[in-house]
Amino acid sequence: MAIFYLPFFVYFRVGFMKAKEPITEYSKLDLSKSYNFLDYMSWQFKERVELIKGRIFKMSPAPSTNHQSVLINLGTEFSNFFAKKNCRVFPAPFDVRLFPEKSGKDKTVVQPDISIVCDEKQLDRKGCLGPPDLVIEIMSPGNTPYDLNTKFQLYEEACVKEYWIVNPMLKTVLVYLLSNNVYIGLRPFTEGDEIECKLFPEMKIKVDEVFSKMLPE
Repeated sequence: MAIFYLPFFVYFRVGFMKAKEPITEYSKLDLSKSYNFLDYMSWQFKERVELIKGRIFKMSPAPSTNHQSVLINLGTEFSNFFAKKNCRVFPAPFDVRLFPEKSGKDKTVVQPDISIVCDEKQLDRKGCLGPPDLVIEIMSPGNTPYDLNTKFQLYEEACVKEYWIVNPMLKTVLVYLLSNNVYIGLRPFTEGDEIECKLFPEMKIKVDEVFSKMLPE
């Protein structure tokens, strides 16, 4: 029986390289540090967080009933439309690494409420690598500036082609289209309107359907 000997440096690497120690409590994170995707993957606490250019953003507690109703309504509309098409619909929680690994920007991981991905090559077991074609964020009372400012700039920088901001409190949908790397906003869609999805022109969604079955505030 032949015996094969591995070079010394292989033994050295196997013996002394250690995987990142998993962090099991959010309180043990150093919020002043900059983290990357490998760090993110080692975290094993129950709180949901997003990573924006290395900085940790803690997400809101469990979404409200109205938030989830809107999520299901929109998810159903998109799922039905794409049932026999190539694009796929992914509701949160679903990790999106907005920037390719080779870009050196592996310090951003977000969980949009809904992601539409049409390129199968962007999908792997960890989620989506690169910008989805369309992203939808459903606002909650506590995350309005986050969606309107931080996420807006982030999705624009990553070249997400179409971005929807859905406001259950006002029952409005804002649609932004990427043009020359800058978002151009359409007029707000309100009750009685039909949302025009510019990226998929055949798709029409009634605003009333988006906000149906909501509980009184």
